Amino acid sequence: MLDVSTRSRTVRVPGGELHLSWAAMTHTGRRREVNQDAVFAEFPLFVVADGMGGHVGGEIASTSAITRLHETVDAGTVSPKTIEKALARAVKDIASHPDATDEGTGTTVTGVYLETSGDEAHWVTLNIGDSRVYLLRDDAIVQITTDHSVVQELIAAGRLSPEEAENHPYGNVITRAVGPSDGVVPDYVRLDVVSGDRFVICSDGLTKELTDYGIRHFLTENADPAAAVSAMMDAALENGGRDNITIVVLDVAPSSPAAD
Repeated sequence: MLDVSTRSRTVRVPGGELHLSWAAMTHTGRRREVNQDAVFAEFPLFVVADGMGGHVGGEIASTSAITRLHETVDAGTVSPKTIEKALARAVKDIASHPDATDEGTGTTVTGVYLETSGDEAHWVTLNIGDSRVYLLRDDAIVQITTDHSVVQELIAAGRLSPEEAENHPYGNVITRAVGPSDGVVPDYVRLDVVSGDRFVICSDGLTKELTDYGIRHFLTENADPAAAVSAMMDAALENGGRDNITIVVLDVAPSSPAAD
């Protein structure tokens, strides 16, 4: 089993408290020499970035995005406005970096954050690219984000089945990324906070090796986030580990009434 640990935090939300626990891991995989993935998992933001554009370019892009998002959390406010400002700064960082000259340099940015500013707390997913957020609720797993990819567009147009998409030659071609000349506005989805929910945030290095059913299996077999991350990572590597692999598992425990 690979080395990963579970972290936890109890947070005050409108009407009570919420206990969160999570674990995160990134791995180069079995066929890549460099890990172009990056991950940030600190309350209230949990996000994965999958870089592209050559060994150096991909690292620059994913690291720039994660660094700027980290600064947003440190500043104390996570919202669509602050996320988009952070990604705009990352675009400038990427464009000005001397080693990021390849037009293909860019990164996915996908994750979830807890919004507590209103009358009720909500989860908000954000997505640019083809990394994914899954939600396990009531024993059913659902992909919350929609891939920004050529293959997904073909599926949506009815020209390709999900089964055919698995081995399509354009499977790695994405249609939106954070890069030197691309827009930086993610798709957002708001979700209710439900006790017992489990989120998986991952790069496509995981979904190349595990089906949605496989992800669900390892979640249901492993109650602890670190154990679930480790089991999925081991399985992905065993199945080939063809790409960099990054996984975050985030659990929502039952909330309790706030103290007076």
